[in-house]
Amino acid sequence: MHGMGNNELRVGVVGLGPVGLEILRALRRKPWARIAAAVDIAPDKQGRDAGELAGLDRLGVRVTSALTTECDVVAHSTVSSLGQATAQLIELAGRGCSIVSTCEELAFPLDDEGEQRLREAATAHGVTILGTGINPGFLLDTLPLTVSVVCQEVNSIVARRVVDAGQRREPLQRKVGAGLALDEWRRLQAEGRIRHVGLPESLRLLANGLGWTDVEFGEETIEPVVAQESQRTAYLEVRKGQAAGVRQVIAATRGGQQVIRLELEMYVGAKSPADTIAIDGIPAVNLEIVGGVHGDRATAAVVANMMPRVHRAPAGLVTMADVPVGFSG
Repeated sequence: MHGMGNNELRVGVVGLGPVGLEILRALRRKPWARIAAAVDIAPDKQGRDAGELAGLDRLGVRVTSALTTECDVVAHSTVSSLGQATAQLIELAGRGCSIVSTCEELAFPLDDEGEQRLREAATAHGVTILGTGINPGFLLDTLPLTVSVVCQEVNSIVARRVVDAGQRREPLQRKVGAGLALDEWRRLQAEGRIRHVGLPESLRLLANGLGWTDVEFGEETIEPVVAQESQRTAYLEVRKGQAAGVRQVIAATRGGQQVIRLELEMYVGAKSPADTIAIDGIPAVNLEIVGGVHGDRATAAVVANMMPRVHRAPAGLVTMADVPVGFSG
């Protein structure tokens, strides 16, 4: 258990892309957060004031290429791949920092070797490591798990997220293949370059949280959403018949019956964006967040709100099912 001292935490932000900068802005709203470090490998960001880079007042914190300042907890937002993030996370743990990371594959690590290395590093250095965000980390896993607490019995859960990618940042629009011809979309998808990372992790996090150890996990399907009309976003054009984005589905079964189904649609021009959860149980529960949750802002909020909670948690590698969840004002 880590001490809080005077309740002020020295926080660092590692990775200053769109999400990292949004995390920085979210942390400026927190009275307990003293921003002590900002790190990015981009040469054009190094040496600049982190506050100015984020569109805020000057913070007096210069962006550096590596973490050199002592921090209690850092927000890590660099890559989606756990394989690429592991060395970074181990290095941060070695500096005595607890970590809240947006690395999607860290939400529920499926790489046994990587998971073991991180668990050992966290324990050895007395820090806590958490992978989280809005998806994975909350909407398709932690939220349905939390809602299920009102059920005496749960037969099945269907969670669905529909996002209008046209209202989101350019990297996300590119990541879902918006504006590509369908044959090019399929070629890039086959290379693993078009997809939202994290659905298998969400599926296992939810099943594990429900205590369902006897489920069979199906393969994820990834298909294009075809544009029914031409549209233009702030960053690109999508013509009728081209790919507007992606639809991903994954499910788990018990005894041949589907018990969890997660659906994600992220495409330009989504008509009815929303986040929905349907639980078949006693009682049945149906939840809809009309309009859906804004992914970037909410991811930054989840990371910032979890930082003091992770700092107080027992040392080790944890998931969102292991740590109390809520706003940290």
